[in-house]
Amino acid sequence: MNIPTLTLSDDQASAFDSVTEMLRSAGVNLDDHLLLPPVSSAHSVMAVTGKAGSGKTLLLAELYKALETAGVDIVSGDYESKKRVNKRTLAILAPTNKAASVLRLRGVPATTIHRILYTPMYDPEYERIAEWLEGRGERPEIEGITDISLDRAATFYAGNKSIPGALAAAGLRGSDFITGWKRREEPLDIGFVDESSMLDDKQFEDLKEIFPTLLLFGDPAQLAPVKQSGAMVFEKLPAPRVLNLERVHRQTADNPILDLAHALADPSLEFSDFEKMVEDFSKKDERVVWGQRVEVDLMARSPVLVWRNATRIRLINAFRAVHGAPEDALLEGEPLICDGIELPMKHRKKRLDLEARGLIKGAQVIFLGQGRKPGFSRLHVMGAQDPQISAASIVKIEKPDEEEPFIPFAARMGATFLHGAAVTIHKAQGSQWDTVQVFAPDLFVAARMGRMEAGQPLWKRLAYVAITRAQERLIWVVRNRLSKPTEGLRVDDLRSIAPAPLTLAEPDPEEFI
Repeated sequence: MNIPTLTLSDDQASAFDSVTEMLRSAGVNLDDHLLLPPVSSAHSVMAVTGKAGSGKTLLLAELYKALETAGVDIVSGDYESKKRVNKRTLAILAPTNKAASVLRLRGVPATTIHRILYTPMYDPEYERIAEWLEGRGERPEIEGITDISLDRAATFYAGNKSIPGALAAAGLRGSDFITGWKRREEPLDIGFVDESSMLDDKQFEDLKEIFPTLLLFGDPAQLAPVKQSGAMVFEKLPAPRVLNLERVHRQTADNPILDLAHALADPSLEFSDFEKMVEDFSKKDERVVWGQRVEVDLMARSPVLVWRNATRIRLINAFRAVHGAPEDALLEGEPLICDGIELPMKHRKKRLDLEARGLIKGAQVIFLGQGRKPGFSRLHVMGAQDPQISAASIVKIEKPDEEEPFIPFAARMGATFLHGAAVTIHKAQGSQWDTVQVFAPDLFVAARMGRMEAGQPLWKRLAYVAITRAQERLIWVVRNRLSKPTEGLRVDDLRSIAPAPLTLAEPDPEEFI
């Protein structure tokens, strides 16, 4: 077997070998870099599971590199060339934009599940540019596209393998080259799905229709999707098809956040004991903070994680109050969470366009200001590859002790949003932030109630998910207090990310109603 360039742990290496054997049946021989027709037409599903720090993402990245080296075509979701004879395809997926962006930051070309379920249809003229950029055709000559523009596109693509981004660098808008969206008709070969603990049964069945070979990566200690009865899709697989990884200590050494997360596995650990452990860690390591109040400055980009909706709503209204936000408008820089899309079936094409640009349920966005038409918003979609968009919006601000939310403004139909300064731990799954604030009084309530989920105390599962959202620093907030902001909300850093925002469907990016 070709040994990966990085030395893997024993269970990682064993899992690599098991996956290699599964891929051989799919026509991919990693030992000899051979691509052959699939040996069997039967569906094959395998799962790699493990808690935080066990090396699931590392293994996924090494498998991706091995498949790319073997000549497997990587399907990114933004452009898909015509399938070649005797070629195998791989798509690396995540349930949310934020989860996909975590992988992309590690050099893995991940996209969302939705972008694989639905594919863009390109104008044939501009498809010639895409084929050339991928090395599958001659340099095209297209009226209105100069050699300088083509050179800009090639330079962009060399550093960032995004066809829409390269075409935008050539001066084209998405509406110039994408004529619509369609449900995928042709299956792909191999699918890797990260954060698969978030998959529900319907998504799992959709993926099995597309991928005869499917590899799931998931954490069994996280929270199961709502309405899944505490079960995750990979827990229903037969035992030989589930490869479990243990924590890799040499790769996660001296990480107090992971130490706290793994301490929750102790069945004798009570909530008070755990809080004492957090406080002790905070005295020894600055990456763990024993917080006396919620830091409001962090809430615009990193929401406070809570258990109860009532807590979430109170914190959101406190955040808006300290920033002086009016009730009838949003301030630039306020965070929002997409709560779905309200469009009738006759606007299916527009729904697909919004979802393809990142406005799927649970997407985190920053409000950049009102659009040119009433009810439209200019938005920055966190984690999306092309983050700047404008869309018809219905914004709902929930109020404490009020059944109906306050709506500062709304289009007749479009993407719906809730405020995002605080989110439930369930909704935070799949996301990560440099600094995470966990509202501990909520978890204390869960512990006092004695609730269980899948045989584990609910507070422990909540604490595990919340803690492992933190990449660099964990703030364990122990009091129901909010700090004052040290500065106003800002958007200048987001606007500088994409000075020429890319739009991916309509000639007018605000024509969604």
